[in-house]
Amino acid sequence: MVAILQKYIDQFIDLPAEELEALINSIEVRQVDKKVRLTDIGDSEKYLYFVIKGLARKFFLKGKEEIITQIAKEGELISSSVSYFSGMPSTYVIETVEPTTFYSLAHDRAEQLYSRYPKLERLSRLIITELFLQKEVWELERIRYSTKERFLRFMNDNPELFQRVPQKYLASYLNIKPETFSRLKHLLRSKKSDAPYLK
Repeated sequence: MVAILQKYIDQFIDLPAEELEALINSIEVRQVDKKVRLTDIGDSEKYLYFVIKGLARKFFLKGKEEIITQIAKEGELISSSVSYFSGMPSTYVIETVEPTTFYSLAHDRAEQLYSRYPKLERLSRLIITELFLQKEVWELERIRYSTKERFLRFMNDNPELFQRVPQKYLASYLNIKPETFSRLKHLLRSKKSDAPYLK
């Protein structure tokens, strides 16, 4: 399980063995069933979650409608990040989609690591930057591309999620009406030559 975390960290920084060991010794392994809420609206987010196996989603409520802003798979982070870094109450829900195993890093433990290990503090800044960029890309894609383009881009980039994530969650994440999502899926299945991920 450590290898998947090491691969993620290597994208950002060459972390010395001592600091990697300190990080590993500070994280908790959590295994939860599907549809478990790790964070609810109004909670103070205590953990940064790294998905080892499984899927989790992040959403907020607009009236009674769930607006999904992230679907995290293996090798990705998920958290109510504004709450985690600021201490403010969360406006998001973090919920598992499948039985999921996480590495969880508590905020207070992270602060202790940063004060002792400079490269871990730098890693944290780089990860925060990456999370910000991901959010901006997500927002841009929802505005810039047509419904069909969003559907095609996501399915070509994430074919495994097409099989693993409930259709209503994908429709919400892509800002597509469920009936439109169903129509696009049916259309692409009937034209497999135009949809490599369905072959």
